[in-house]
Amino acid sequence: MGSFEHVTYTIPDVGERTVRVFLPRGHDGKRARPALYMFDGQNVFDDGPSFAGGWHVHEAIDKLSPRRFIVPAVVAVDHGGAQRISELGPWPFRGAASKTDRILDWMARTLLPAVEARYHLAGGPVGRAVSGSSMGGLAALYAHFRRPDLFGGAIAMSPSLWFAAGRLLAFIAGEPTPYVSRVYVDCGAREGGRMVGMARDLARQLAARGYGADRLLFREDARGAHNEKDWRRRMPKALRFMYRK
Repeated sequence: MGSFEHVTYTIPDVGERTVRVFLPRGHDGKRARPALYMFDGQNVFDDGPSFAGGWHVHEAIDKLSPRRFIVPAVVAVDHGGAQRISELGPWPFRGAASKTDRILDWMARTLLPAVEARYHLAGGPVGRAVSGSSMGGLAALYAHFRRPDLFGGAIAMSPSLWFAAGRLLAFIAGEPTPYVSRVYVDCGAREGGRMVGMARDLARQLAARGYGADRLLFREDARGAHNEKDWRRRMPKALRFMYRK
């Protein structure tokens, strides 16, 4: 088992947030290690801080074979509770201004340099991917296409593509294809509404832009619902896709 550390940061105009860092076993600092940056940090590891159970991402990472996969560190940023939608929604929602770009700017200027220096993590889009579920999945996709200089990949589980009347699909369509880009998107068939259809639309859009099987994986989970249990179940496959050698 690797090691954990919690660090508290103050995000300007957003507030104080806990950042949870997991370093996999064998990380001795001699070689810079890629990192997966995750939203909704309360849900990433343990059941305790999560509203409906944790993802236990560290357990999935510990099962990755270093011979076949690049084993990443994880840097998870907590959300602000009642402020979660404004933090993870890239556009205004019900009169509340978005704080997503402020958080991405803080990550670029403060968080990434700090954790990369402190834990000897790899920088640049080759060294960084971003992940989340639901609103966090929406934010992960936005972060990758908004700041491809920071993040070279995104794991988006059940992304809330309905947000702002589906504006993220149009946003991604209008952005250039990142030079470094690997995207995992999934959705559960039991999530209801337009969730699955919009996830399919995103996968079709990316495929039409030239994303092949080496850069895009869309998974439609026939028994999946919108909950942490199913995201935890699907995470190992997402990691194997993102970090295969």
